[in-house]
Amino acid sequence: MTTHEVPERTEPSGLAGEREMLEGWLEYHRQTLALKCSGLDDARLRQASAPPSALSLLGLVRHMAEVERHWFRRILAAEDAPPIYWTEENPDGDFHLTEKDTWDEAYATWQAEIARARELAAGRSLDDVAGGRHRSGKTFNLRWIHTHMIEEYARHNGHADLLRERIDGATGD
Repeated sequence: MTTHEVPERTEPSGLAGEREMLEGWLEYHRQTLALKCSGLDDARLRQASAPPSALSLLGLVRHMAEVERHWFRRILAAEDAPPIYWTEENPDGDFHLTEKDTWDEAYATWQAEIARARELAAGRSLDDVAGGRHRSGKTFNLRWIHTHMIEEYARHNGHADLLRERIDGATGD
């Protein structure tokens, strides 16, 4: 794949209720990461930020697929969902790319994890306590998970801003 299209991005209403606001900002940040990757070919998406760091836009998308999977499938729903890209031997495998790793595969995987996350959160109260436990032993409610996911995306979208600017000079929200 040489390039992909620019996604739509919608900012949440400033008057939304709590749930709509949390879900709206999470979607906004998901869309922001996709936007930061738009228009680039696989070679540019795998370009590391500042060697020896392995951080790349493609790696960020793979990482966020893992994060979506972890918080919604493993923690919220207590599903047995093994890692996609990392292993015990390679805990940063989501960032360690090879020539065979592609945008098409990473994007499809990320979108599948987002779709599953939406399914698992639908119909639950924000106060619902997750069925799984974090490795720390702590439990979390859906409100905390949404808030954490917004924080996770916001942090990594900052990385994506810098990566994109280094790749082709593009800046912006």
